[in-house]
Amino acid sequence: MENNQQPSQILSNLGIEALNPMQEAAQKAISHDTNLLLLAPTGSGKTLAFLLPVLQLLQPGKTSVQCLILTPSRELAIQIEQVWKKMGTGFKVNVCYGGHAMGTEIHNLSHPPAVLIGTPGRIADHISRNSFALDGIQTLILDEFDKSLEMGFQEQMSFIIGGLSNLTKRVLVSATSGIEIPGFVGMTSPKILNFIPENEEKTALEMKVVISEEKDKVYTLFDLICSLNSESALIFCNHREAAERTSDFLNHEGIFATFYHGGMNQDDREKALIQFRNGSVNYLITTDLAARGLDIPEMKHVIHYHLPLHEHEFVHRNGRTARMHASGTSYLIVHQDEPRPGYLEESLEVIELPKNNPLPNPPEFVTIYISGGKKNKINKVDIVGFFSQKGELEKGDLGLIEVKDFISFAAVKRSKIKSLLGKIRDEKMKGKKYKIEVAR
Repeated sequence: MENNQQPSQILSNLGIEALNPMQEAAQKAISHDTNLLLLAPTGSGKTLAFLLPVLQLLQPGKTSVQCLILTPSRELAIQIEQVWKKMGTGFKVNVCYGGHAMGTEIHNLSHPPAVLIGTPGRIADHISRNSFALDGIQTLILDEFDKSLEMGFQEQMSFIIGGLSNLTKRVLVSATSGIEIPGFVGMTSPKILNFIPENEEKTALEMKVVISEEKDKVYTLFDLICSLNSESALIFCNHREAAERTSDFLNHEGIFATFYHGGMNQDDREKALIQFRNGSVNYLITTDLAARGLDIPEMKHVIHYHLPLHEHEFVHRNGRTARMHASGTSYLIVHQDEPRPGYLEESLEVIELPKNNPLPNPPEFVTIYISGGKKNKINKVDIVGFFSQKGELEKGDLGLIEVKDFISFAAVKRSKIKSLLGKIRDEKMKGKKYKIEVAR
């Protein structure tokens, strides 16, 4: 399908007035150069920086995949797909990742999209099954490609790229500089656009060390959270089990927290992020999976419950705060006998935590689950209308609404939940009765 949208219309669809300097430079470079390495910090708008020029490269009327975008995580793949759909280009997009129904993906690929987004493992699987033809793919984007290498996708990426015989453009995107590009990528003397500031990120970010007298740091974490004036925080652990255990402990102590890691199924991962995004959970305990590429708000506080092994992971975690000229604080919980990694400066400020602070206030919002979504012809306007007319909610009582294919989530003020659920219990939305309850 042809793209009739002017660039200004696409920006308007995205709610953006103008491109930033990095996006402008990337658009020009991707249009003109065969090989490009784009380096820019988390939160700077890299997705749009490569999607806009990709749009210019697509040929209307072609019935094969023209651009392949590989990402290390399903969340990042879904996020890129959402940006593309918001752009309103008229070109079909599909996303493929582990945990997504294979049958659905194969059906989608039987009418090939112009843009295919996916994780290396799942795309390699589809290539083995001949789900789509490779000969029409001229543009390859490897987003957060260093993370894909770290996660052990070398073999799959090498297999995929080896099958792309008609590539005319390769774009590698990363938030980390100084990375070696493996030979299998086939990139010779790429143009490098480096927008990672050397010193700027350090100026806005405060780092503070909190000493834990006990080896089990949960009590120190509890005291730290209680000292943050009820402001939300992202808490990093090195292991999935630790993230779950820490979340359970905090909830038991009266703090509204949830966990997020790669071992959860896709629906549970998505629900955890939605609850954190919409303010119905204030503390997300996670592994390094959430260190980059996730659509979550900028944080004022990042807490390292465990310190990561590598400096670049430490940098990415901290990149969740003090982004785009805002300030933030990174807290490092360290046991008094714990050896400090070499990447930490000796001179970091050590802070004493006040004891017996009150618990953080409960979150202002609660997430409501609705058993219908886009495929049931439900949109945000329908939900707002239903909740305000039948549920008698005022404008400020409704927060973020997210509509998925078959389910939806809406943030509702905690004080209004009981009356809302009572009023809409027997009501129909668009002529149909849906299950509507507090999300578990």
